[in-house]
Formats: sequence, structure tokens, C-alpha cells
Amino acid sequence: MSGRFVYWMNVSVDLRIEQTPGEQGGGDWMRIGESLHREFNARARALSLMVQGRTVYETMEAFWPAARDDDSLPGFLREYGEIWTSMPKVLVTRTRTSAGHNTQVIRAPDATAALADLRARTDGDIGVGGATLATALLRAGLLDELMLFTHPVILGSGRPLFDAHDEPLQLDLLEQARFDEGVTLHRYAVRNTPA
Repeated sequence: MSGRFVYWMNVSVDLRIEQTPGEQGGGDWMRIGESLHREFNARARALSLMVQGRTVYETMEAFWPAARDDDSLPGFLREYGEIWTSMPKVLVTRTRTSAGHNTQVIRAPDATAALADLRARTDGDIGVGGATLATALLRAGLLDELMLFTHPVILGSGRPLFDAHDEPLQLDLLEQARFDEGVTLHRYAVRNTPA
């Protein structure tokens, strides 16, 4: 048994994940319509668990638990609220000591060994949310895949997909798709990650 860490992120063509600090995953540059969100729902449901950094977790925590029961929202958003709330999750944080919604807390910055153990004990894909967390996994040789939903916009500035990384890593294309919103999916395997 061995899980696979999959960094799942919405990005611009120039690989930015937010244009301005505090966008909280909702920048106006993203084109997330129903067909794309239904894809998110299907892929999230297939995960074994999610591992999120504090910023991503708190963004999700602020909206999705209430969304699952909000009859004013479309069904596909309520569905994602149910998926996120019930999915087993791990929060990697320096500051929080507890979290609800089926979430275990791992304290950063010394989380790498715990995450390696988690990966070894998990069967299936582990969704990764957050650039700081994904960069730490990449540096530790633990990141297995990138699942990038690329929105047709160039931001020119803002938070990059990864924090500074000083050496090239080869990727292998696993899958690509296009959605109604003009968004494309590219899934890549990271070469030379340990099994």
C-alpha cells in the first residue's frame, strides 16, 4: 500500500495561483462554471484523503461546510460542500492545534516525516492544496503528481504555483482535457519520486 500526493490547483497560463494576496481561491480571473465544478466534484470524490495547508484549509472551511445545506446554491456546489466536509483531511499548520470536519492536524514545519508516513499508510490519491505545502513535498521527493486546471488568462504577477525551487524536475504527461469554460486540465507525473 502506498498513496500518491497529487497537487491540485487552478492556475493562470503563467502558472500563478492568485493575482493578489487574500483572493481566497476566488479571483475574478478564474472561469469556474458548472461543467468544470462537476469535474472537481468527481475528482474530489475519488480521493482517499486531502492534505491542505492552513490558508487553503481556512478558505475551504469558511465556505463549504455551510454550502452543503444552502438551498440557495446550485446542486453541484452543495455536492462539493458535502464531499469536502465528509472527506478525511489533514491540516498542516504552524498555528492551529485543532480542526473540525473530519480533519487531523499535523504541526509544521517538521511535518515531512509525518507526511511521508501518511503517504506510506494510504491507498490511493491524496489531494494536496497549497503552494507552501506542495513545495515542501516537492523538495522532500514526496510529490507524485500535478493536476493543473489552467485558466485562459495571463496574470503577470501574484503567487506562483511553487515557492522557489532551484533545480529542474522532469514531468510526464498523464492526461489532458478541455472544459466548456476554456479551461484545460493537464495531469503530470513527477519523475523520480520514491515509490
